[in-house]
Amino acid sequence: MVRVRIFHWTRVIPLLALVALVATWGSKPPTAILVIVGVLLAGAVLAAVEHAEVVAHRVGEPFGALILAIAVTVIEVGLIVTLMVGGDAQETATLARDTVFAAAMITCNGIFGLSLMIGALRRGVASFNAEGTATALATVATLATLTLVLPTFTTSRPGREFSSEQLAFAGVASLALYVLFVIVQTVRHRDYFVPEGGTVDEHAAPQSSRDVFISLGLLVVALVAVVGLAKIESPAIEDAVDAIDAPQSAVGVIIALLVLLPEALAAVRHARRDRVQISFNLALGSAMASIGLTIPAMAVASIWLEGPLVLGLGSTQLVLLAITVVVGALTVLPGRATIQEGGVHLVLFAAFLFLAVRP
Repeated sequence: MVRVRIFHWTRVIPLLALVALVATWGSKPPTAILVIVGVLLAGAVLAAVEHAEVVAHRVGEPFGALILAIAVTVIEVGLIVTLMVGGDAQETATLARDTVFAAAMITCNGIFGLSLMIGALRRGVASFNAEGTATALATVATLATLTLVLPTFTTSRPGREFSSEQLAFAGVASLALYVLFVIVQTVRHRDYFVPEGGTVDEHAAPQSSRDVFISLGLLVVALVAVVGLAKIESPAIEDAVDAIDAPQSAVGVIIALLVLLPEALAAVRHARRDRVQISFNLALGSAMASIGLTIPAMAVASIWLEGPLVLGLGSTQLVLLAITVVVGALTVLPGRATIQEGGVHLVLFAAFLFLAVRP
């Protein structure tokens, strides 16, 4: 049995990143320290992917794909609440919306399209399970409509806000849909979400239960460090955003990119192994968890948070969401896709990034 070395970088980096987080939290580090923090942040991202792979291989798919998605979402909620508590109420009113929408675009176009492109380049045509992927996409579209589209058109409150009753309904409905999907994915129709030929990777080294539990613990540590260090870096990111004259909502996009980087790297790894279905599980599962768990959590947090909670999307965002859903449906229904479909999703992702900087 192959043993993981005690001082392997995947074990050391998360702990060093956590120490750096504790040492710099609440301060304004100089440029030299920020560079070190940035290096540790990147290392923690890579370590998170490694530990997620160990845990996923042991528990099997699609349970493995759920682990990283839920962990990142829990930390994402903590980051949103922390920033809203520490910032100006009016300036952070759209933070939850911007973060959730950015996560949806990153996963449903960026990660989704890149995985398709890699899979199609390797095999000519990327194959996946249409039933499971379509189910996941339909759930993401419904969650996004309930929580991000409807507030733009409701009339109970001025602006793009839900009333208290509407927010409570949206939170409960989102959580119920997410729980239902998890049951379908992991119990009722598990075979819809696994690659053809099973889930065992014959080339992966077996891991002991001790190694798996250590990886699970270090995965949590790495994810906490990633989000925490991203917050430490956020002032520098804000300065960079101001320097290019971009809107403040671009800060949320950058932070979302950092937080979702582990899942993006994991999805690319699976796509390179001709496991595009697992890449889709990661992408759509992350989008679903980001909406289905973040919105209910923010509904509860809004009880004590000061200021408005603006969830409704603007006109440009609505157009991007609509075309993403339509193109996504046309991509997944055949169960096969070429580099053309991957390219379309990547162009939509590029359009989202460009419009985030130049709205």
